[in-house]
Amino acid sequence: MLAHSLDLGGRRRAKGSLVDPALIVAAQAAGLERLWVARLEAGDVAEDEAAASIAAQLQGDGVRAAQPVHGRVNLHATADGLLHFDPAAISRANAAGDAVGISTLPPHTPVSAGDLVATVKIIPYALSAAERRAFGQVQPMAVKGWRAGVCALLVQTTLSATPPKLLAKTTDVTRARLSRLGVSLEEAAPTAHAIQPLAEALRANAAPLLLIAGAAATSDRRDVVPAAIEAAGGALLRVGMPVDPGNLLVLARLGEAMVIGLPGCARSPKRNGLDLVLERWAAGLALSAADIGAMGVGGLLEESGRPVPWAWGG
Repeated sequence: MLAHSLDLGGRRRAKGSLVDPALIVAAQAAGLERLWVARLEAGDVAEDEAAASIAAQLQGDGVRAAQPVHGRVNLHATADGLLHFDPAAISRANAAGDAVGISTLPPHTPVSAGDLVATVKIIPYALSAAERRAFGQVQPMAVKGWRAGVCALLVQTTLSATPPKLLAKTTDVTRARLSRLGVSLEEAAPTAHAIQPLAEALRANAAPLLLIAGAAATSDRRDVVPAAIEAAGGALLRVGMPVDPGNLLVLARLGEAMVIGLPGCARSPKRNGLDLVLERWAAGLALSAADIGAMGVGGLLEESGRPVPWAWGG
C-alpha cells in the first residue's frame, strides 16, 4: 500500500491505497522511479479494520460509529442528552502505546443528535498483534437522554425591596434553561425570605425538582435557604460548589425530590454551575456532595470580571 498520498495525472491516490498494476503504470507515466510503500506482516490488522474494531467498543447507548476512512472512525450522538463515559478508561487506552489515538469531548458535555463526540485514529498503517493486545478493551461511551415529561417547581423569596421585574426575569431565564433539557417549569407563589415561610412553601409543594431563588445570597449552612430546607425535613448535601460562576449553589434532598438553592448567577442565561447540576439531574445521573466537589477541575467556566486579590508581576 502507498505510504504517502500521491497526485498521479491529476488524480489523487490516498495513503493506504493498494499498489496494483494500474497504479504502477500511472506512476511510471508521471515519471516516478520509486514508490514509498508499506506492507502488512502476519498478524497485522489494517488501519481501517483496527479503527472500526476499537470504535465498536466505544459505541454505547446513544452513540454510533461511522465507517472508517484512512484509519479514522468518528463517533456521533444519536440522541440529545449528556455525554457519559469514564475518562480514566480513555486515558489508559491512550497510554497503552502510541499506535492508537482516541479523542473525545469532555465528559458530561451536553450534546445533540448528530454531534461528533469522539474519534478513533490509528497512527501507523496497521496495528501489530502485540499492539492490539497491549491496547486491550475500552469501556463504551453513552449519551444519557434527558428525562421525558418532568416538571420542576420554582420558589422565589422576597424582601421589601425585591422588584417584581427581578422575579419575572428569574422565572423566564429558569424556564428557558430547563426547556433545553426537556424539563417544564411551574412557579409557586413568592414567599418571604425567612426560614419558616420558605420551609412551609417547600413542604406544600410536590415536584421531583425544587428550585429556590433566594432574595439574598446564601453565606453558610445557617442562612435562610439551607436552614429552611432542613426545617422542611430535607437533608443538605452541599452548600457551595467549586464552580465559578455558581459558587453559592445549595444542593439538598427533600424526600424523593432534589432541591437546589440557586446561585445569584442563575438569573443570567450564561452558562454557570447551575447548568452542570441541572444537566446531570436531567440525564438521570446521581448527584452527591462528592460529585459537586469533583466539578472544580474544569469548573472555571468564564472570566467573571470580578476584582481579584492579586496583581500580575512584571
